[in-house]
Amino acid sequence: MKRALKWILILGGGLAVLVILALLLVPMFVDVESYKPVIEEKVSEATGRPFRLAGDLDLSLFPWAGFALSDLHLGNPPGFEREDLLYVKSFDVRVKLIPLISRDVQIKRFVLEGVQVNLEKTKDGRANWEGLGGEGAPGVPAEQAPAGTEAPSGAGLPLKSLAVGDFSVSGDLLYIDHAAETRKEISDLSLKLENVSLDRPINLLFSVLLDGKPLNVEGTIGPLGRDPMEASIPIDLRLTALEEVNLHMKGSVEAPGSARRFDLGIQIPEFSPRSALDAFGRELPIATSDPDVLERMSLDVRVAGTPEAVSLHDGLLVLDESRLTFSARAREFSRPDVAFDLRLDRIDLDRYLPPAGEEAAEKEKPSPGASREAEPIDYEPLRRLILDGAVRVGSLKAKGLSVRDIVITTTARDGVIRMDPLEAKLYEGSIQANAEADVRGKAPKSRFSSRLRGIQAGPLVRDLAGKDVIEGNVRGDISINTVGDRPEPIKQALNGKGDLLFQDGAVVGIDLAGMVRNVQSAFGMAESQAKSGDRPKTDFSELSAPFAIRNGVVETPGTELKSPFLRVVATGTADLVNEVLDLRVEPKMVATMKGQGDTAERSGIRVPVLVTGPFADPKFRPDLKSMIEGGLKEGVPDASQLKQMLRPGSDEAGDRKSESTEDQVKDQVKGLLKGFGVGQ
Repeated sequence: MKRALKWILILGGGLAVLVILALLLVPMFVDVESYKPVIEEKVSEATGRPFRLAGDLDLSLFPWAGFALSDLHLGNPPGFEREDLLYVKSFDVRVKLIPLISRDVQIKRFVLEGVQVNLEKTKDGRANWEGLGGEGAPGVPAEQAPAGTEAPSGAGLPLKSLAVGDFSVSGDLLYIDHAAETRKEISDLSLKLENVSLDRPINLLFSVLLDGKPLNVEGTIGPLGRDPMEASIPIDLRLTALEEVNLHMKGSVEAPGSARRFDLGIQIPEFSPRSALDAFGRELPIATSDPDVLERMSLDVRVAGTPEAVSLHDGLLVLDESRLTFSARAREFSRPDVAFDLRLDRIDLDRYLPPAGEEAAEKEKPSPGASREAEPIDYEPLRRLILDGAVRVGSLKAKGLSVRDIVITTTARDGVIRMDPLEAKLYEGSIQANAEADVRGKAPKSRFSSRLRGIQAGPLVRDLAGKDVIEGNVRGDISINTVGDRPEPIKQALNGKGDLLFQDGAVVGIDLAGMVRNVQSAFGMAESQAKSGDRPKTDFSELSAPFAIRNGVVETPGTELKSPFLRVVATGTADLVNEVLDLRVEPKMVATMKGQGDTAERSGIRVPVLVTGPFADPKFRPDLKSMIEGGLKEGVPDASQLKQMLRPGSDEAGDRKSESTEDQVKDQVKGLLKGFGVGQ
């Protein structure tokens, strides 16, 4: 038995010696260079591209199995600017053979230097990477794979240990799109890994120039563990861009071969977005009204999930003086199913919008393809969308409008998107509203309703439109609906109703009392009275404006203004589709000081005014025929009443002095319409 064991050991040892000698001697006697033409031919057939090994080939088998090459060229098809798709200056890899038997991988050297990748698209849309592999490329399509075969699970690596000495990759990448006339360059790319093993953190050093701008990443990954595909791998990386933006990412990736979960904390310390764009050689997409905005920004958020679902939590975004806390979740990305909660303390959007002149100029620019018929909008993504969101804003300013305590709750299910409730406080009052968009059909259906309570109309209109047209405390209820996704169909299908009530205010820009006192002056039939220094206005105790909208035509059955000594009733329509007015405004001087709540019929002097024509240029004329007919039917006040109403001073009116008419009625009413934005 001992003799047999002895001979077995001798034979095994001899065989090992022969194998080692063979590994040492084969590279000496085998001319690897003679195989270069064969290698070039096979690679060309496999890739469908010209392939050339212009440099030396080197092969070693013991004690390190190694392979080295230099000056490798994988060419482009004809018609491209660059000769090569891929160029490699040198490649050298050395792996220890004997430890591989026990699944111990020891790599002495893995160095890839001078890699140049040129990606290019021609003006006719051809790309040099298309068709790589040719018709005869090896590989079996998945649908033709033999029955019973399965794709590798990716779980587990057959490694007992791993050690890498020198690992580095360097090179450049160039992207050219001749059709878009763009050229992007990634240069001086350098990737180095240190302390590569399974049981220690791996040091990563990465640097690159993006169009000449530096980007660096450094940190640690691991330890990977004996089974990296099922392990929990710690990650701690720091990114620096242009020495302006720093990003710290710390967390873990779990089971990358199966569950593929990740949980990462992302921190971006305070930086200046404006300076970062300057460093990149970029300008802001739009000029901001305030040049001091976009100077401070920071982000802190936790990102967790799997390839099927992602969540953001404990998020904090700081932009200048605004702080946004947020959380969000997304899953079933094909639908998708999204939920979010946003809480913003304050923001002044006017600071971030373009200056007024530049914004107007931008609107006047014709949009690309504006002359072509608009393509139909695909609402299928919105029909699949599942959404649950909440937005809360402490205070917001936009277009001059100041709003606080904003609450918006948004949901989407089966093609119906709702905002309910939509609440806010503004100008000493409040608004409660809800809105809905139904995109289940070919054209979306929209609905909006709101309830206004205690809002001061004067400062609201001044801040929103920069006009001083009306004052008073307003309350009202509005409900409208429409169909369509473009302005014209929306106006044509607009329907709804509403009722606005203004109390203790004034219509600014027109003096209806003065018009009634002096008909000739009001309508330009005589010289206007001397203008006073104050802007004309019509004070009222109550202004009620009920309206109904039918297919884009707004109709008021009787907008009524009540004021001491004055009543005004307006009836008629405003056609939003054709932008045409047809209104009858009937002011009447009455012999009473009662205003708000006065429902009694009052006799007085009526001076009806007809307002007709397009929004941009309405026509005004007195309805003298109706005025005379009304006077004959109802009679006129006696001399004492006329004297009391028309005299410059009045004890009953608190000795208030009457004001002369400031302008002709046409200018007054047109100014009022422009104040509300009509015809602009």
